[in-house]
Amino acid sequence: MGGRAAVTHYRVLKRLHLGTALPGTLIAVTLETGRTHQIRVHMAHLGYPVAGDLTYGKHAAGFWHDLGIVRQLLHAFRLTFRHPDGGEPVTLTAPI
Repeated sequence: MGGRAAVTHYRVLKRLHLGTALPGTLIAVTLETGRTHQIRVHMAHLGYPVAGDLTYGKHAAGFWHDLGIVRQLLHAFRLTFRHPDGGEPVTLTAPI
């Protein structure tokens, strides 16, 4: 496939249902690497694409719009990175 190595850790937080025949799972994800679309690619590869993902998912936009979903259901509640100037860790949070 030609992709670069990437490591994603996840754990199930809660099983849920987004529609009559559409099961879903709330997961927590921790990345060891930071590749473009990493979470979306890995979840789709496992057979559990991100809800509302038109690129890596299984359903077209109309399917999601009928459920009231108009974007990917992917949310970063905490991001930590090293500041580019001083190198000190910076953590940002955004509750769901």
